[in-house]
Amino acid sequence: MTEFSRRVEQVSISGIREVFEAAGEDAINLGLGQPDFPTPDHARQAAVEAIQAGKADAYTSNKGTRELREAIADKHARDNGMDVDPENVIATSGGSEALHIALEAHVDGPGHSPGSDRTQSDNAGQEVIFPDPGFVSYDALTHLAGGTPKPVPLRDDLTLDPATVEEAITDDTAAFIVNSPANPTGAVQSPDDMRAFARIADEHDVLCLSDEVYEHIVFEGEHRSPAEFDDGGNVVVVNACSKSYSMTGWRLGWVTGASDRIERMLRVHQYAQACASAPAQFAAEAALSGPQDVVEEMRAAFEQRRDVLLDGLEDIGLECPTPEGAFYAMPKVPDGFVDECIERGVVVVPGEAFGAQGAGYARISYPVDVETLKEALSIMDEALAAVQ
Repeated sequence: MTEFSRRVEQVSISGIREVFEAAGEDAINLGLGQPDFPTPDHARQAAVEAIQAGKADAYTSNKGTRELREAIADKHARDNGMDVDPENVIATSGGSEALHIALEAHVDGPGHSPGSDRTQSDNAGQEVIFPDPGFVSYDALTHLAGGTPKPVPLRDDLTLDPATVEEAITDDTAAFIVNSPANPTGAVQSPDDMRAFARIADEHDVLCLSDEVYEHIVFEGEHRSPAEFDDGGNVVVVNACSKSYSMTGWRLGWVTGASDRIERMLRVHQYAQACASAPAQFAAEAALSGPQDVVEEMRAAFEQRRDVLLDGLEDIGLECPTPEGAFYAMPKVPDGFVDECIERGVVVVPGEAFGAQGAGYARISYPVDVETLKEALSIMDEALAAVQ
């Protein structure tokens, strides 16, 4: 019989994909986390010009072109007030690869724990703490790194409580993940929370991995990074062009952190990926350094759609914490609601796809036009009546 690795056997196909396959081709898709806007013209044109000039034909530096890394550093200065050295940036194949190499570089599997004489049990790798409900990749990538997932529940407003994270830390903890604005909840952490996460990482000498791919899609509050408050070099930031610039298909993200952490992540990246796609790097450089008005245009559109969705959910009788960012909402739903929606042609994702604490919720992604959203709400009303 064929033997497969234990790490892979612990990972299943995403529950989001299972929902897609259950829906018909004409279904209204409120399950996909992808902006419905085109990539900015100046970003597209930069890739075209690089291809035509032969600049995208060869490998770039493993870390990415110097120009792109400088644009990323400038972006952090402009948007986050952070001083980032371009040498401490790795361009990756989307935010997903950035998360992957960060966990691979910092999480040890069963056996010896780095920097310690302690030996772990045969079946347990180092722990990674993350939100539940939380982005589906956190659990899977922890398993693939040989680690042990340790999901923790959220506050009633669906934000992650620093006290909950600190209570969950043990001698086996390698990292904890912060995601704000968050997928799947749309929650935005407060500046005080972010300051606390940086303190926790420093005091406990564990990695704080901050997933900030939705940073520009904020409706209330403000986006702050724990890296702004990091004194010990224990915060690593993951970001991408995917959501802010509607570039999901370009697969261009990055990771930044202290030089020793970047060097270890580069060891993983150079063998797994060599370098990010060269055409995408030129497009990303233009997106980050060019006109930023498109970012605000998309944010405003998402806020309008959020308000339409929240009003509609209230009208049909579904309770939903107000999402302050991203483009997701997570209403409480009765048993059978998700299946009934899918059967009637509206794709929503069951909350348990994002963790055990997501049971009793559904994730609704609203990067669709307002008229489509209103049509979907009408169908959801019918679905709710059918299961009550």
